[in-house]
Amino acid sequence: MFTGIIEEIGEIVAIAPAGDGWRLTVRAPRAAEDAVHGESIAVSGVCLTVVGSTADSFDTDVMKQTLDVAAIGSATIGTRVNIEKAMPVGARLGGHIVQGHVDGIGTVVEVRPGAQWSVLRISLPADLAPLVVDKGSISVDGTSLTVSAVSAPTDPSPWFEVSLIPETLAATTLGGRAVGDRVNLETDILARHVERLLAFRAAPEGGSR
Repeated sequence: MFTGIIEEIGEIVAIAPAGDGWRLTVRAPRAAEDAVHGESIAVSGVCLTVVGSTADSFDTDVMKQTLDVAAIGSATIGTRVNIEKAMPVGARLGGHIVQGHVDGIGTVVEVRPGAQWSVLRISLPADLAPLVVDKGSISVDGTSLTVSAVSAPTDPSPWFEVSLIPETLAATTLGGRAVGDRVNLETDILARHVERLLAFRAAPEGGSR
């Protein structure tokens, strides 16, 4: 479990085939210094398991299904990634509950820089649009953000906006995002549970599951 508060920006320094997936080596000194085999680390919002580490990097395996559904599948050597270690029990929940289970990929369609902040407009798959609400929470590349605007339900090309404060621009990879960049999206787990509950409520009585 994560909170979406990014601890450092790491860099992918090696990519090796591993079956039908990848083994990634990520340079992230703060995360690696006390990383242990089997622990979870979120890499740009993707929950991955440490399989080896050095003083300044860690190795992790990424299965094909993750490569297919997350933007990490287009990463290359040198790609910068947001790093967050799992939340310890008893810690403050500074962002919101983030599982590290990517729901889909969004695309940056507009960047509006301001005097002290920047606004990103991000397109998202139509099936995720009902789960994103104005003033609600969303994880973008593992960063916990508050939605500042959403498209109308009738818009054929759904989008949402997030407003990034200077700290977020400096401490995460989002400060360098440009139009056309792909990002990992994880919607609010509470919204997903509600959607599933309503789907059962709406199903015909005695229908198949």
